[in-house]
Amino acid sequence: MSGLGLYILVLVGRAAADHYRGAGLNHKRLQQRVLVAGTAFIPMWVEVSVRFAHLDDVLALFFTTLAVRALVRSNATWVGVLLALAVDSKPWAVGFLPLLLALPRPARLRSAAWAAGLVAAAWLPFYLTHMETLAAARFAIPNQPASSLRWFGVHDAATPWWDRPAQMALGIALGALAVRRHRWPAVVLLAADARIVLDPSVYTYYNASVLLGTLIWDSIGQRRLVPWVSWVALISLYGSALLVPSDSAQGFIRLAFAVGSAAYVLWWPQRAPRGERRGRRSRSRPPSPSDGGAMEVPHQRAETPLMETT
Repeated sequence: MSGLGLYILVLVGRAAADHYRGAGLNHKRLQQRVLVAGTAFIPMWVEVSVRFAHLDDVLALFFTTLAVRALVRSNATWVGVLLALAVDSKPWAVGFLPLLLALPRPARLRSAAWAAGLVAAAWLPFYLTHMETLAAARFAIPNQPASSLRWFGVHDAATPWWDRPAQMALGIALGALAVRRHRWPAVVLLAADARIVLDPSVYTYYNASVLLGTLIWDSIGQRRLVPWVSWVALISLYGSALLVPSDSAQGFIRLAFAVGSAAYVLWWPQRAPRGERRGRRSRSRPPSPSDGGAMEVPHQRAETPLMETT
């Protein structure tokens, strides 16, 4: 599980390189950006893989990273398969499914069919043969004093009945909005924001999904040399848990980060890649999933993986 954290850095770096191929990106600067963002990601990965040793969360995040890599390479089938494996590992990974919307329409339907089929294959046997599974799906996690739910006026002793569906619905809605705004690299971060802001618990390993989201955003979603979103996440979420004694203040900091980061990745103006700016005249840069389409090389079919052209 620890080793997968380093492999995730490699996967995100390769996905970013493929995403920006032909855009005039300085790859040395990209490597530096991934490394600096990864330095913020690794402490949170240690929380989930070593301190808490949650194999299900580790697998969900790992399969999601593989799905991002498959999306950049325009492999629609594997995007659906890998997202299904993420959901099968941990149901809250449903919030990552809007990544399917970044695929072109025909490929999107095929990918969604694979995702739905594999999720059903994994879960239906339990629901059909053991009705107690329905009862096991109910959550009874205590509503901790440092939870952001307290700032919404939720003071129930345990998880409210509507909480988990609201987490998933909010994550899916924000992810769909990100894809609509041509910012699909923000999907993982937005789903993780929805999770931490509505979760009754405040375990630090929850932040691993947030830091994976910031790693993907800082590496693929923006072109600034300094990946400050990842470090703001680490300081806000992990630093507050270690240094801020007030439970109420911790909950407010978590809420402020979730709202602020979501607003930033959805609406803050982004600098267009150099190749894209040239493309306004020459249309020389191939479209990417962030443009709402597949990674397609000019004069080739959309389903041809970009890697085959090099």
